[in-house]
Formats: sequence, C-alpha cells, structure tokens
Amino acid sequence: MDNTGYTPEEPIAAVATALAPAALGIIRVSGKNSIQLLSKIFSRPKALNEAAGNTIVYGWIVERSQDQNAARVDEVLVSVFRAPKSFTGEEMAEISCHGGTAVVTQIFNLLLQNGFRQAERGEFTFRAFINGKADLTKAEAVREIIESRTNASSQKAAGRLAGNLQAQIAAIQKSLIDTLAQIEVEIEYPEDEETIADAYDQTKLLEAIAQLETLASTWKSEKLYQEGARLVLCGKTNAGKSSLFNSLLKEERAIVSDIEGTTRDWIESWISIDGIPARLFDTAGLRSTSDEIEARGVESAKELSDEADLLLYLADVTLPKDQIDLAFLAERKEPVIFVWNKLDKLPQDQKAAISEAKKFYEAASKKIPALSGQVFVSAKNGGGVKDLVAMAKALLLKGQETERSQAGLGSERQKRLVESALESLRHAAGLQKGYSLDAAVQDIEDALDFLGELTGRVTADDILDSVFSNFCVGK
Repeated sequence: MDNTGYTPEEPIAAVATALAPAALGIIRVSGKNSIQLLSKIFSRPKALNEAAGNTIVYGWIVERSQDQNAARVDEVLVSVFRAPKSFTGEEMAEISCHGGTAVVTQIFNLLLQNGFRQAERGEFTFRAFINGKADLTKAEAVREIIESRTNASSQKAAGRLAGNLQAQIAAIQKSLIDTLAQIEVEIEYPEDEETIADAYDQTKLLEAIAQLETLASTWKSEKLYQEGARLVLCGKTNAGKSSLFNSLLKEERAIVSDIEGTTRDWIESWISIDGIPARLFDTAGLRSTSDEIEARGVESAKELSDEADLLLYLADVTLPKDQIDLAFLAERKEPVIFVWNKLDKLPQDQKAAISEAKKFYEAASKKIPALSGQVFVSAKNGGGVKDLVAMAKALLLKGQETERSQAGLGSERQKRLVESALESLRHAAGLQKGYSLDAAVQDIEDALDFLGELTGRVTADDILDSVFSNFCVGK
C-alpha cells in the first residue's frame, strides 16, 4: 500500500467476509459521498440518503440499465454510519446480503462501476488511524484479533484495542514531559552550575524507566500468545504418542494401534495449551529399523525435536526402564517434559511403580539438563493430561505471564521502540556531574519521539506501510 499517493476521502469498497458460500456476506464502503454513491444501486435511494447515522435501511440492490429499469440483485440490509461516528471516521455503510459467492461478487462489482475503487489491505483501519479514531497500537490490535488462534490471545489483543497500552504510554509520556518542564526551570533559573548532579528530581524519570522495563518484559509472553509454540511428541514405539496427540487435540486424528511402527511420518495440528496456541507434532517412534520409510520417519522425528520449543518425551510406565532413550534425551537443548504414560495399565496399587519411575527420573535429570519436569498420564482415559498442559504452559511462559488487564506489547515494532526509549532514558538518568542539563533534555526528548512513533504521533510512510500492508482487504 503506497501511502504517499493515497487520497484519504476517496470512496472505497471491499468484501469484508470470506468469499465462500455462507448465510451472510458483508460488503463495506467508506469515503466522501459513499452513501450517495451506494444509493445509485439501491432500490430506495431517498430513504438511504436521508437515513441517520447508526440506523439500518431495508431494500434491494439493483442493477439499473440505460433506460433506468432496475433488475433486482439481492435483498439486503444497509447499516448507515455518519462521520465522525464510524469506524473510519468517514461516512460509511455496510451491506449485509446473502452469502453466495456469485451475489457478493456481483454487488461488489456494481459498486466499482458506480464510483468506488477497491480498498487496499488495511485501508479501512488506516483511515481510522489518520482520522484520529485509533492510534497505531489499536490499529495493530485489530490485526491481532483477526489472526488470533485462541480466546486468550484474542482477549489480550482486545485489551490493546480498548486502549490499555495507549493509556500506559500516555501516562509515561506525561511523566517525561513533567520532568522536562522541571529541567527547563532549572536551566532558566539555576541556583548553581548547570550540571546534572542534584540539579533536578529524577523521581518521575526513574518511574518511567521502571514502567518501560515492565512493558518491555511483556513481549516474550505476548509474542507466544500471538505466534504460538512448537510442541513435539517423541519417544519409543508404542509409548502412546498418537493416543496423547488425539487426547490433546480432543479428536481422533492420529491412527492408534498396538502394532509397532504404526506412525511412520509426522502429523501436526494446532491446539490450545490453556490459551497458548501451539503446533503439536506426532512423530514416528524412536527405534532402529530396516524399513526405509519408517527410518525416514524416525529421522524426521529427530529433526522436528531439534526445532521444538518444548519436547514431550513419552515412556510406557509399565515397561522396564531400558526402553528409555537416554542418549537421545542427552542431546536435547530444548526443555523436555518426561511423560510417563499408560497409568491405566498399572495394577490398582500404583505406588511402587510410580515410586520406581520417579527415582529413575531423578537420577536421569542429574545427568540431563534438558529434563524440566515429569508427569504421569493416561492418554487413553485423559488422566493427568490437565497436569501436563499446566506444566507445558509454565515452561513455555517461564514466569513471564501477564494479567489480561495489564498492558502488553503487541508487535516487534512496539518492542523495538520501547527499548530505544529505555536506552535514552537510562542514559539521561546516568549522566554525571560535568554534563549540562541540555544533554538530559535531549535524551528525554529522544525518548518522547520513540514513544510518539509507537502510538503514531510521530510516523513515517514506511512505518505505516509495514503496519497496514499485512492487514486483510476489508479491514
């Protein structure tokens, strides 16, 4: 999207729902005189043009011929939004029609023939930004919500859309501006030499640094909720990997059999680890085999394990412990949860078997740093799976979890700007006697510029391109 040659008020249109058979389809328009232009293909043009904002008008989309005869296309509802009380801050309308691909495409093409142009990616949200309806943190949150894979990741993005990050940045900016005002007084009316030492109260400056440090620390967990993690199930044949895969997925996706070597290649699916999106991989059993296809599957399992964020190593708790591939585990660099499976096959008195398993793990963990915890499960009946999910979540977050109401960073761009602002403020706070107060002023002003760029108060066209070009058409 080329923002430099972009005309903000130009009438635009886009299909806002998936172009696939559905009960409903939505086509949205925005821009100067957009409702008047839409009325040219509406059966009740007068009612539409006179409609108040935040109202709905019933009618038909029609295709008028040169002799002004109108052929009906579809029965629709048109939601009318008047500037500035709309998503974009401009005059807007949304056409709710039947969701057949043919009818949605026909209505969209009629709009293009009657004064609208096709919207670029993210152009509706871009207009909301330039018209003061949303800052960049809210704009980026819109895309996050669209791309969210779990309720938890969506709710975190919703907090940014509601303005919690914007409010946090605004509070930090105010503290810095207050500090600047105090320094300016010291410069204009010095009681002593113009030096940093004891020249001004750094309380608010240090508070701003602490708040930005907290914000910067949120990116790790926020990124995890956005992008997800890679979890790999591995272990010897018949350890129950495919059964656990199905249990975590809550559907019969992988083939389960007592025959060794049933899984010959990996399969994957997205799951939720208590709100954290994760790609879960089921892999071939680790063993030596003369079967060329199975051998390739074993090699793939090892390669996937090398790329995992977290490894779930399964072992049959009922079998002798020489089944466990300690050499494989010793090579691991990623965290490993040792999963003792098939609790349901143990005798009623499980204490002895569990105690033996725990002793084996404790001895192994002293030699293998990657081992990060053990859990006992029954993939067959689901016992212990909740404990496994809880341990996986804790290891993935490593204590970095943020409260849903807490402001968190939503993009790599935001993280980079917060860290740049932090660097400037730390430099200002660390200036020693002998430096003029002007040096501190420059550092604080630099930090304010970085924070202004974060919210969009200070922007460049290439920044806007990077933010909005990744949106879908219609947003």
